[in-house]
Amino acid sequence: MNAISKSLPNSSHDHASCIQKALAMAENICRQRGLRLTKIRRRVLQLVWNSHKPVGAYELLELLSADGQRVAPPTVYRALGFLIEADLVHRLDSLNAFIGCPDPHSSHVGQFLICRDCRSVVELEDSDISDVVDSKAAALGFSAIRQTLEIQGQCPDCHSASPLN
Repeated sequence: MNAISKSLPNSSHDHASCIQKALAMAENICRQRGLRLTKIRRRVLQLVWNSHKPVGAYELLELLSADGQRVAPPTVYRALGFLIEADLVHRLDSLNAFIGCPDPHSSHVGQFLICRDCRSVVELEDSDISDVVDSKAAALGFSAIRQTLEIQGQCPDCHSASPLN
């Protein structure tokens, strides 16, 4: 089994425990940093973590409405903005969607492997990749402020199920 397979949830994955761990970590981090994890922010985070697939803001809005909550789009975007600033959630620009951060204890540069078929996402934190990008940017006189690398392809399961293989 390769490193990617180890990182993707499988049938034995205890997702309820995964969500609880993410919420407990978020509460602890917010408490340590003096941030308010309001009811709506907590619920948005929980909905983001409901699967290991990216979720869009309007999908979150629909899920909140299904809960019986009347929430306007700006409320969802403000909650997502807070969660991003608190390093609890990442925005995937290519998908215009959001995914929970498995290591929110410190700001970091992530690289994301996105399966084009099942939409599973694996976050890498490879400092070698970040260093190469920073070095190449600096060599061109460019000062990198934010770095997000999104790589689209196929996860091992989708690749092996592909008729071309």
